[in-house]
Amino acid sequence: MIIKSVPAVALVVTVAASTAAAQETKPGPDLNRGQQIASQVCAACHGADGNSVIAANPKLAGQHAEYLYKQLVDYTVQPKAKTAARENAVMAGFAAALSEQDRRNVAAYYAAQTLKPGFAKNKETLELAQRIYRAGVPERAVPACAGCHGPNGAGIPIQYPRLAGQHAEYTEAQLKAFRDGTRRNNEAMQQIAARLSDREMKALADYLAGLR
Repeated sequence: MIIKSVPAVALVVTVAASTAAAQETKPGPDLNRGQQIASQVCAACHGADGNSVIAANPKLAGQHAEYLYKQLVDYTVQPKAKTAARENAVMAGFAAALSEQDRRNVAAYYAAQTLKPGFAKNKETLELAQRIYRAGVPERAVPACAGCHGPNGAGIPIQYPRLAGQHAEYTEAQLKAFRDGTRRNNEAMQQIAARLSDREMKALADYLAGLR
């Protein structure tokens, strides 16, 4: 019996076609479903439109969908891990109850909402915060925040969140969580936060609240 070999080009085309077909059949985010979840589950803490009025809870409106989805994943304990990369008993319960698709749905919904801007409150620390944000602290190997989060705080999807307009109290708490090790889902931020003083964290958080 003679077995005819399949040309390599044909194999490549077949694999590529199969991959494309799989991507086409994968459902995209359902904003209506995301809104339903937001109104029933998330609104009490984050607001129906993602503009939380509670300073301890982050504003989600206008945040990158990929970043929000990643955080929902990080709140749950992953295979081979003993603890979640982000520790929060309340969010762990909510995130675990959502399917992968619903995590994407609610993330996409909040990303599509309009962020209501915040305001800086401490004029005395604005210069310090602006200097750190734009130039870092070279003597302590702290890079400029703008290098990853952008000059206007818009961030970069997945890894670097939008910071502009966020509650100062929440931002400060996250910097401390990175430093203290209770938030472990970004190694670079853990190292950076470890080199910042409490005063610098508070100044940056206040500055970011008013960044446009």
